[in-house]
Amino acid sequence: MNPDDLRVYLVTQQHLSAGRSTPAVVADALAGGATFVQLREKDRPARERYEVGRRVRELTAEADVPFVVNDRVDLALALDADGVHLGDDDLPVPVARDLLGDDAIVGRSVSTVAAAREAVDAGADYLGVGAVFATGSKDVDPADADIGLERVRDVADSVDVPFVGIGGITADNAARVVEAGADGVAVISALTDAPDVAAAARALREAVDRV
Repeated sequence: MNPDDLRVYLVTQQHLSAGRSTPAVVADALAGGATFVQLREKDRPARERYEVGRRVRELTAEADVPFVVNDRVDLALALDADGVHLGDDDLPVPVARDLLGDDAIVGRSVSTVAAAREAVDAGADYLGVGAVFATGSKDVDPADADIGLERVRDVADSVDVPFVGIGGITADNAARVVEAGADGVAVISALTDAPDVAAAARALREAVDRV
């Protein structure tokens, strides 16, 4: 996949969106320069995720921005998403690939070099590496809560697929993550909870593109 697609990667989460709907946040983030969208919404029933995902699919298609679904291969298929992003408790990468097809984007969350290599060997197209800095937006194992920039550098030296840093990333520290070797940054609340989502996306994009 094109590493530039990962420059500013929005992970949606409506309960962290200051009362705004997820489609509204996605629309503003795309207007500000977001380059990739992942539908998360893990706390919502499947039917609600599907309904929200339909609108997000429309918005990302209009913007020609890749759209993946967190965890759920079935939902990715139902939404005609571009792919899926998998964690430790989800289907193995090769199984998701078989179900979604060779053209689908399959991402994988990792926090160690060994896990990164394993995911690439299994066929992952890209990685989400983190949590780079401490964050309250995701439920993260304490051992993976703050892996730091040195781990990002180690992953960059060890794999040949593009990856984003995720966890505690803001416009103030995004450039450091890219300087360490990431192709872009993935964020939840830095965009979803921003007073002006488009301006926040623009600031992240400028920070990443300066590197």
